[in-house]
Amino acid sequence: MENFGSWSVLTTNYLILLYLALGGITLSAVLHLCNGQWRFQVRKLACSFAVLFPICGVLLLVLLFNGESTFQWYALVQAGAADDLHLPGWHDYSFLATRQIVGFLLVAGLCGLFIRFQHQSEIDPSYRAKRRYRNIALLIPFVYFIYGSMVAWDFEMTMWPNWHSASYGAYHFQSNFHMFLAFFTIFLFVLHRSGRLAQPFEIKIFNYMAQFMLAMTILWTYLFFTQYLVMWYGRLPEEMARYDNMMLGLGGIWWTFLACKFVIPLLTLVFTKSRQNPVVITSVAVLIVFGTWLERYTWISGTVDPVYYHTPMTSMFDIIVTVAVFGFAAWAVQRTLVRYGLVRAS
Repeated sequence: MENFGSWSVLTTNYLILLYLALGGITLSAVLHLCNGQWRFQVRKLACSFAVLFPICGVLLLVLLFNGESTFQWYALVQAGAADDLHLPGWHDYSFLATRQIVGFLLVAGLCGLFIRFQHQSEIDPSYRAKRRYRNIALLIPFVYFIYGSMVAWDFEMTMWPNWHSASYGAYHFQSNFHMFLAFFTIFLFVLHRSGRLAQPFEIKIFNYMAQFMLAMTILWTYLFFTQYLVMWYGRLPEEMARYDNMMLGLGGIWWTFLACKFVIPLLTLVFTKSRQNPVVITSVAVLIVFGTWLERYTWISGTVDPVYYHTPMTSMFDIIVTVAVFGFAAWAVQRTLVRYGLVRAS
């Protein structure tokens, strides 16, 4: 338990990388199903994030191996007090590890199949190839919702064993899709400015991403306050205890991620001129990504007494682990872009 704050940083990094990998596939599938014509300019770039799945797999095994350092309630299970938990069956650690590993492998495999069928639909003009690609694109949003809900429950919601929210799954995976859109906007901006893209995209793509981010900002705000209002106005003090723990114990971080995820994006992207300026759009995107990282850390570390966590990035463990994880991820994506001819080698 003494290391819970530091391992919360690793858990947060895992969730961010996982949803970057999932988000690229989901965005490509959604744009295909909506017949967004601009998808052809960005879908290969979005799918390049699938290379992060192997890294996420390693991180998942490390987190599961560390037991109590990752899941603070595991100490109760080891002490034989599992019956005191709200969902004792769900908190069975063997079941948790099994469902997480099996779910991860199934989702990663399906995403790999999606990329394969997407490529085949480009080189094979037959109806069969097009229909096969459409069918798997139809599956992706459902898989994203189901798998995202399981990840939300295991790594965040049930970290506070007797706390639950009917909308937490949707809140979690929608927030992370919001983060992916922002990260992908930064990614496109960097590639556009580098001049290394093999097939440059139209500048209006930034406007589309800004509109998408604005819509997701509004939806995130709704889902965020839905949980809070139900518990506050429903006079459920046992449910509000978790919010109090985060707002008081991690008050500075709490209000920072609220500003980065809601206040600043809304007050900026609501204006048409802002949505037509790539620099402004990218600046807002940076805040959304930063806010989402803080949001994930707050929900995870805020489930224990303040003595067991700390302000993130104030220890060498936090810094070294974060730099190593994202540094290796950046190298993997860069290598994939060059390997498949999406960018010119520097």
